[in-house]
Amino acid sequence: MNGSNPLDASAVHPETYPLVQRIAQDTGRDIRTLIGDSSFLRQLDPRITAARPLDIFCHGFGRVKGMVLDTHLKALERISRLGLKVNPLRYQCAGIEEVLECYREIQDARDRLPYEIDGVVIKINDCGLQNRVGTISRSPRWAVAYKFAARQETTVIRDIVVQVGRTGVLTPVAIMNPVKVGGVEVTRATLHNQDEIDGKDIRIGDTVIVEKAGEVIPAVVGVVAENRPPGAVPFDFVKHIQGKCPACGGPIHRDPEFVAWRCENRSCPAQLKRAIEHYVGRRAMDIENLGEVLINQLVDRGLVKDIADLYALGVEQLAGLERMAEKSASNVVNAIGGSRHRELWRLVHGLGILHVGEGAARKLADHFRSLEALAGADIETLQRAEDVGPVMAQSIHDFFRNPRNQALLKRLAQAGVRPVEPESRAEPQEGPFAGKTVVITGTLSQYSREEAQEEIRKRGGRVTDSVSKKTDYLVVGADAGSKLAKAQKLGVPVLDEAAFLKML
Repeated sequence: MNGSNPLDASAVHPETYPLVQRIAQDTGRDIRTLIGDSSFLRQLDPRITAARPLDIFCHGFGRVKGMVLDTHLKALERISRLGLKVNPLRYQCAGIEEVLECYREIQDARDRLPYEIDGVVIKINDCGLQNRVGTISRSPRWAVAYKFAARQETTVIRDIVVQVGRTGVLTPVAIMNPVKVGGVEVTRATLHNQDEIDGKDIRIGDTVIVEKAGEVIPAVVGVVAENRPPGAVPFDFVKHIQGKCPACGGPIHRDPEFVAWRCENRSCPAQLKRAIEHYVGRRAMDIENLGEVLINQLVDRGLVKDIADLYALGVEQLAGLERMAEKSASNVVNAIGGSRHRELWRLVHGLGILHVGEGAARKLADHFRSLEALAGADIETLQRAEDVGPVMAQSIHDFFRNPRNQALLKRLAQAGVRPVEPESRAEPQEGPFAGKTVVITGTLSQYSREEAQEEIRKRGGRVTDSVSKKTDYLVVGADAGSKLAKAQKLGVPVLDEAAFLKML
């Protein structure tokens, strides 16, 4: 905020929100079905977003110069006098009983508001106390979110279907009578596995309680046993799918160490579709313009039988598919071609080796330097790489000894896929991160998680996923999870984002 007034060079904290009532009027859609539909605001054309009916509330000052504020409420009043909007639903409470009373009042008014909320924020009013309590990155210790209970509704499970993931994992999914949970129509919810179904005794025909976990993901939390219809029998996963993969009819297997069943057919079309989605993903080979709809067509029409077939696709083949024209087909072919020389870790991750995520793929690439060296390593050699244990080593070893995978790698090489080996970089001998083991948790405002990790690596640091006594620093962003508590228990130094940025 600039101008010839005491607030020159000061700033406020705003929050933009969509006016769902007005959007509903403009689109003819039910007011609450707009919740979670980010496509209304996340548009490639900023003019479309600019045309959306938005409003703003200011929640406080982010930077203050030229004035003294002793309470948070006075700060909001000052912002209001400047002509900026503040939320009228604000209360000053004397004690926890008044806080709870206000919480219940706002919860009762929730469905009458022209915007969505999932809870309230309880703040210390005294600014002096706020300063004494302090903040962690973007999360002030003097403000605590008190979420509303998840919205729950009842509906009936009409069927249970089984989906196939990219690694062959078979996941049961409940198909339910449509029900609105938090204003959004829900018809499906994952049931995870047979053990989860048995634990809740979920049966086809049951009336179940559904909620949206975190206001986002539908979940079946329980069964209304008294409404169970006569004849409803316990769900038997294997019997339900007749002992074979529902997508390809191939054999299935359950590893005794895991709860999940898997399809053992590597040619399973459902596995292939998910495997291609993983391979082209942003955190793997990063191939643009290859979305789910196009991948489904490529597999269903037999144009792609494995990831190597992607590199043989031509413009004419793609232009004949639905929603494709010559220009878009050309873009896809060029994007695929541009992936032939990606970094080695991207290919290792994209291959979808069981137990090897992005972090492990980076460490394997740094250690072995080439795909040939990684593929030829024995189990003992694999375990010399950072954070590679017996289970991961066995999985990697088995992958590269599988004749089918060997043939796939040969075809990728014939298609010109030549991963770029990691740059040899001298480890810095000095600096705050040189030789240190660092873990990152929460959301940083200045860097993505991957960017922050790379900054640490460039400075000679080692990034791991879990906190232990060997951890030198825990970098904490907003919404930090259990890693913060573990670090505090172990006495691991904690860096908020400001301290982290200062050390870079």
